[in-house]
Amino acid sequence: MSAETMSAETMSAETISAETMSSESLVFFSTGDSFAPWREALAAALPDLAVERHGAVADPARVRYALVWQPPRGFFAAYPNLRLVTNLGAGTDALLGRDDLPAVPVARLSDPEMGRMMAGYVLFAVLRYARDIPLLEAAQRERRWAYRAPREARSVRVGVLGLGELGAAAALELARQGFAVSGWSRTPKALPGVRSVAGDDALPGFLAQTEILVVMLPLTPGTRGLLDAARLALLPAGAKVINVARGPILDEAALLDGLASGRLGGATLDVFATEPLPPDHPLWTAPNVLITPHLASIGLPGSAAPQVADNIRRLRAGRPIRHAVDPARGY
Repeated sequence: MSAETMSAETMSAETISAETMSSESLVFFSTGDSFAPWREALAAALPDLAVERHGAVADPARVRYALVWQPPRGFFAAYPNLRLVTNLGAGTDALLGRDDLPAVPVARLSDPEMGRMMAGYVLFAVLRYARDIPLLEAAQRERRWAYRAPREARSVRVGVLGLGELGAAAALELARQGFAVSGWSRTPKALPGVRSVAGDDALPGFLAQTEILVVMLPLTPGTRGLLDAARLALLPAGAKVINVARGPILDEAALLDGLASGRLGGATLDVFATEPLPPDHPLWTAPNVLITPHLASIGLPGSAAPQVADNIRRLRAGRPIRHAVDPARGY
């Protein structure tokens, strides 16, 4: 098959018109996800739905559903008949913060594979500190044999700040590995093997006994800037901070000060106030910092598409959608 023929077939599949499939269409837009895997997974889960990429939509009036991650300004105005917006991820703060969001239900992804992926990343980050791997890495660079006797997991105090769906999955995995896990949430939660506390009054005590802090809160007006200099100072000397939630929850300047002074022993950061992290940002060269580019957990087409399809069926049948976002709470 010639390259021209393959290109034509690909374009034909990508821009297949709604007329050949159904009277309804779903529009897809993402700044970081490939279209083809999502189109294929959604086609398998809901064959009667046309799935089209933004910019190649046959008839915008037929678009009833949107699956999006960080769509551009004015995106929604092109689709006047939307009935549902699904956020391509668990965190919906960027979507809910827009003033051009249509007055339709918004759903977040609730993919069990996202939970497993996040729990795996958090376990990696916690184990890295619990086993003193950064110190061993430094010794390796100096060609120095530096034996560090491993600690019992039960002696390592890990605090998970936020026990939502992803936070709970991470806390349970850490508890399964034998760590002394505490969890903090706005409202009381009960998780086996996790000492759970709730409410603003419990936060100082929670921080004071946490030597490895895992930040897993949603970004809301109440959590923006929550981990400021005063709250970071409540952590024990040498504490490590792992942020897989949202950058603005953590005061980056205060974190840098804590790292520079040695008051904090290290940080693993997957999220930042500005993304991508600017090349001249001081976090790049701060001591004892591991930076990853917002990849701790993502929505996977194969496991998440059935949820998207289920919500579309629910709307068609006049039933409530699952995993709806409450704009008042911000998640």
